Amino acid sequence: MSTTLDPALEAFLDRIDPRPDPYRDDPVGWTSDRLGGFAWSKQREIMESVRDHKRTAVHSAHDLGKSFIAAQIAAWWIDTHPVGEAFVASTAPTYSQVHSILWEEIRKAHRRGRLAGRVTLSDSWRIGDEEVGYGRKPADTDEHGFQGIHRRWVLVIIDEACGVPEQLWNAVEAITTNADCRVLAIGNPDVPDTHFGRVCDPLSSWNVIHLDGLESPNFTGEDVPEWLRPLLLDPEWVEDKKRSWGEDSAIYRSKVRGLFTSDSTAGVVPSSWVARCRILPDELEGEEAPNELGVDPAAGGDESVIAHRRGRLGRIVHRSRLTDTMAFADEVVQAIRQTGATRVKVDAIGVGKGVADAVRRRRHEHGAEVVEVNVGRPASEPRRFARLRDELWWMARELSETDGWILDIPDDAAAQLAAPRWGDDAAGRIKVESKDELRRRGIDSPDCADALILAFHRSRSPRTTPRDQTKDRGRAKPETAGMLGRSW
Repeated sequence: MSTTLDPALEAFLDRIDPRPDPYRDDPVGWTSDRLGGFAWSKQREIMESVRDHKRTAVHSAHDLGKSFIAAQIAAWWIDTHPVGEAFVASTAPTYSQVHSILWEEIRKAHRRGRLAGRVTLSDSWRIGDEEVGYGRKPADTDEHGFQGIHRRWVLVIIDEACGVPEQLWNAVEAITTNADCRVLAIGNPDVPDTHFGRVCDPLSSWNVIHLDGLESPNFTGEDVPEWLRPLLLDPEWVEDKKRSWGEDSAIYRSKVRGLFTSDSTAGVVPSSWVARCRILPDELEGEEAPNELGVDPAAGGDESVIAHRRGRLGRIVHRSRLTDTMAFADEVVQAIRQTGATRVKVDAIGVGKGVADAVRRRRHEHGAEVVEVNVGRPASEPRRFARLRDELWWMARELSETDGWILDIPDDAAAQLAAPRWGDDAAGRIKVESKDELRRRGIDSPDCADALILAFHRSRSPRTTPRDQTKDRGRAKPETAGMLGRSW
């Protein structure tokens, strides 16, 4: 004979001894039924890993929905655990990434599923008087940045994990000590020598998942809703990057294949250094001067590019296929007005001479000094560098090594900075791979990189290179010595 409890008694018992939510062990089903969403195969693997493993690390290619699925996991966690006993905390390299990426996705999931409580624009999830989640960016050195979270079920999401310093990983460990806690670290594998790189090692204690762009539904034909395909990595984009970056380049392996890659000793500017310089701080105090432009006019089908340098911050402000001298000069004058630049450095070889003259004649319109730079002339340190171009590219290496610049640039510009190799000439001087040599390797002209380097020319910070690395600056390393005088 069955018995039926009084509803009031049943509600009381649920409060003191809640029954597990039927979806607590089914995050994939929860996403489908509660949000009307869809997770493709590798996203399902991530959700199930968080359910089953204390620590999950995901190194992912670009545009595979990693932040989207992290948000679904956060929403599932709060919705299926008792209020007051569960908490979601997230962090990322900067607060803007916390706010604009992961927590924007959490807000969308909350609205779509009409979940309990409210998720505020200050990145806090509250149910009644109880805070059940937040996004936070503590100071990089704050190992106590997440103290005060004392719940049975704590989930911490480390988004864009390559850029999160080790001290914050230690802070995460301090609040996830019991068996029911979980940590999900997810991001692009841009810099191997990071804590994220170490936890993604197959021999680490983490459950490691690799999201390869070439194994996503747009490449494998996996059955997914048609609305999902435009949101995932595009095959045409991949083919374009294969041509412009090269399949062996670090940025192609990171953004397309989702793989960590060790830096080549032959590269002028190691890819991992460029990646580190692209992590933008939340605030750029004292970055008002110098305020200058670097201009690389097009020739032979290359891009015409204008780069802007304000303090340590470097950006690309114009790029086009303009070859008409006067039309491109108009763009330079407009860039001066928009940025307030006081100095413009123009690559004056070939068509650049005409651009520099045209901009100089209009100085009454903008007031900026116009400097012609001939990168083919002798270097200021002729015993170390074959030409000025070699010296300027070495300046870019030093700026990248010492965090002397902050680069708010697109992926292809970052790839250009990491593309050229270096070695020595017959006189033992540092020599950087030429544009023609790059083209023979199937790599496009580094026009964006050249413009950025011009923008920082003659305004760099003093060298602060460690003593044990200065030998690299005098001669090429043994494995690359002499190679530039012969072939690439």
